[in-house]
Amino acid sequence: MVRSALGTGGAINRGPKRLALFIPAMTVVAASALALLPIVTEVGWVPDFGFLLLLSWRLLRSDAIPSWWAAPLGFANDVLTGVPIGLSVTIWSGAFLALDLLDRRTMWRDYWVEWALAALLLLANDVIRWRIDALMGARHEFAVVWSPLIIAILVFPLAAWAASALDRWRLGR
Repeated sequence: MVRSALGTGGAINRGPKRLALFIPAMTVVAASALALLPIVTEVGWVPDFGFLLLLSWRLLRSDAIPSWWAAPLGFANDVLTGVPIGLSVTIWSGAFLALDLLDRRTMWRDYWVEWALAALLLLANDVIRWRIDALMGARHEFAVVWSPLIIAILVFPLAAWAASALDRWRLGR
């Protein structure tokens, strides 16, 4: 009754969640942990969900995940996915540096530009991983990379929606 009289619509005592600062990082680690699911295939078709959610958070809100968090989150992804230690650290830090540079150079971005940026960064991620795999002795064609790349590009809007929903929840809006 008092809330209706005040016109707050139930917004009293609502605000950021207790660990609001760490929720983006925890969701990226949880997305990286999806690689631990017992899915057995001859060639991988599952995209790097950790990198996908990291890009979604970074393109949604540049202040949600500070740039220096790319290295520890990349290390967690390396440990969880089993890739060589330091590979995700390097790729994710480079992606954050590129996005920071792009933020300084551009005045505005719309949804399609962000989707294209995510697609380019996902392509760069997969190409670099494919080259490192080839240097380590893996003998697979580049065509193997296309399926997880296309899946990741098509799933990006869903990841961006999930990041925005989590952001509204964590900030209490």
